[in-house]
Amino acid sequence: MAKQWGERQAEEDGMTSLPIDLHAIATMKGRNIIVEPSGDTGPGVSAMLLRSGNNFGIFYSTAIANIGFQRFSIAHELGHYFLEGHIDQIPFDEGGFHSSKAGFFSTDIYEKQADSFASGLLMPSRLFLRALNQHVDGLAGVKALAGLCETSLTATAIRYAELTEAASAVIVSTGQTVDFACLSSAMKDYSDIIWLRRGDQLPRNTLTANFNAEHDRFNENELVDETDLRLWLTGTRSREVIEEVIGLGAYGKTLTIVTCMDTAADGEDEEEEDALIDSWTPRFR
Repeated sequence: MAKQWGERQAEEDGMTSLPIDLHAIATMKGRNIIVEPSGDTGPGVSAMLLRSGNNFGIFYSTAIANIGFQRFSIAHELGHYFLEGHIDQIPFDEGGFHSSKAGFFSTDIYEKQADSFASGLLMPSRLFLRALNQHVDGLAGVKALAGLCETSLTATAIRYAELTEAASAVIVSTGQTVDFACLSSAMKDYSDIIWLRRGDQLPRNTLTANFNAEHDRFNENELVDETDLRLWLTGTRSREVIEEVIGLGAYGKTLTIVTCMDTAADGEDEEEEDALIDSWTPRFR
């Protein structure tokens, strides 16, 4: 619902191309929401929403010099402003400030909803799909889309997983621990796989596990390898995949995109089922 609300807000405010103009959304239709950078939002705080009576302002952190992260932080605060019930439920301090830690890592329901709103606002499905169809699958496509949308690699990769037709998985990790994992619809169609969950240990002997153990993630190194999906998501069938890994710089985290090379995987399931049905079909002379 929150993501659809973000998409609808972009449409209602006349956003017809990427990147979405957040400052226009903040100030149009009499909203007059002040949006300003701030070098001191507090440790780990991505942005703050200021409330003074019926007036609002957004102050976003510049501690991480990444325009995509900053724009997502602004969109996150706009989520608190637009989403029904947020203004009355989220905590404000005595100065009228609400502090947020945007970026899909919070477990608080209101912060998660604001993240979803931000994703829908910055990357509406209609506009994102149009761009997605013009780029290759995997990390190269995600990087190109992030540049087009002016969004972070993490947010773009998650949106990519939600909308791509490829069998892909997106994993964000810290050290040897999974922060979260998103699977595309085509990947979810594999009935024999086991999903990764927040807090799971990275599968051993994967490129990502070795990368996190041996490389400095703060340098945004990038590696790629061919491997077997069973290393990542268990499964009963061997499936060749491309595993792409990139350090996320100042975040101290790693982004991994796993993409199946066999685009006919679903067709193989159907062929096996057809063959099984055929083997049990009685035949008469």
